[in-house]
Amino acid sequence: MELLKKTAVEIRKALLSKEVSAVEITEAAYKRIDDVEDKIGAFNSLTKDYALECAKNVDKKIANNEELPKMAGIPLALKDNINLKGYKTTASSKILENFVSPYDATVSKKLRENLVPVVGKANLDEFAMGSSNENSAFKKVHNPYNLNKVPGGSSGGSAASVAALEACVSLGSDTGGSIRLPASFCGISGFKPTYGRVSRYGLIAFASSLDQIGPFGRCVEDVVDLYEAIAGYDEKDSTSLNMPVGDISKTFKNDIKGMKFGVIKELMADGVEDSVKKSIEDAIKIYEKLGANVKEVSLPLLKHSIGVYYIIATAEASSNLARFDGVKYGHRTADAKNLMEMYTKTRKEGFGDEVKRRIMLGTYALSSGYYDAYYKKAQQLRRLIKDDFDRVFKDVDVLISPTCPTTAFYIGSRNEDPLKMYLTDIGTICANLTGAPAISIPSGFDKDGMPIGMQLISQVLQEEPLLRSAYNFEKETGFNKQLADL
Repeated sequence: MELLKKTAVEIRKALLSKEVSAVEITEAAYKRIDDVEDKIGAFNSLTKDYALECAKNVDKKIANNEELPKMAGIPLALKDNINLKGYKTTASSKILENFVSPYDATVSKKLRENLVPVVGKANLDEFAMGSSNENSAFKKVHNPYNLNKVPGGSSGGSAASVAALEACVSLGSDTGGSIRLPASFCGISGFKPTYGRVSRYGLIAFASSLDQIGPFGRCVEDVVDLYEAIAGYDEKDSTSLNMPVGDISKTFKNDIKGMKFGVIKELMADGVEDSVKKSIEDAIKIYEKLGANVKEVSLPLLKHSIGVYYIIATAEASSNLARFDGVKYGHRTADAKNLMEMYTKTRKEGFGDEVKRRIMLGTYALSSGYYDAYYKKAQQLRRLIKDDFDRVFKDVDVLISPTCPTTAFYIGSRNEDPLKMYLTDIGTICANLTGAPAISIPSGFDKDGMPIGMQLISQVLQEEPLLRSAYNFEKETGFNKQLADL
């Protein structure tokens, strides 16, 4: 337990000094999973043989005084919509309940190359559709800070596993805030890189123009190291950016004197809880103390982002999920009389209510007679929102906002109102629509002791100033060191 309270950076130092072995660290992670997983529900499956074999290889290299990658030997939870060869990838859906991946996602291949022990496949909202991780076909994930509250979604299992000390770091996917929102609710850091910086090959697609894989960690340095391990060009992904990532780890600890920050006016308006608003106001003072210049900025088209996002995301989901029909892989109904009935019954039995809802919305938006009115118009507005952000970034380096207007809410409290649930993502969606990098870091706690997250957004490809801003705030405040008491 005490070992797992260390950050990945601290564990690496202990590994290299031979104070502890990689096998001991991995076994400690599984001991912790045995102790708390019944309360949390963070994992759909465990990959113990894989993780221990990887840890043994790390120990061999240490014994031979070989050079180790930064993340070698660090227990990691992998979101269960990212393929890992030879193990189940279910996307938390009954339609893929028994699907065993025949290949590695590119990020999984890089984890192997970096000798990262993957301890298990993390629970999520089915096909990454949700903001609370209540939509899994198998079980709900619970927030380690309050087991009666949600961890955020869709990467709730990835975030909760790190916050509950079941893993040191994790990978999630972010389509409209699905990394940043659970990071905020669970009191850890979650980073969505620039679209195209990390390969999507082997990620089960939700909305292809919005999806992005990214890291979780209990400190910004862990996030930086894991990001550098998985980022880079991949010829298997047609949207992958063929340009160098750069060595962020060399400069992100520099100071932020003279940097320009913009506080997004529209995301600090009515509807933001008092404790959340105060944490951002306090953060502004800290940035000014650190030598940054902070001013308010306006993004008037931001009010359209929810509508634009849910048209584009559901339309792309409708197209992407057409492949799950019972023909090639996954669940197939047992009593179909003909091909059409097989399609219909398979999808009815395999998909949950939220997935069905989004497929129906997306199919409607793409249908004849409605395409121009909905999907085409949404894409045009998306371009205008991007132009709005480009205008603001001419004057500032980094944008500041709450990650979410509220802290984590009670399980079941928003299930009867899908629109209220969708509005949970109001602060995070903009980064996906524009392709910009964004991070959520802990910025305080409310009166009930629940974590508050602050979101930082920078211009496309400007990960370094973003992560430098996050690191300096974390170093000054130390909010990330207050762990959940399970």
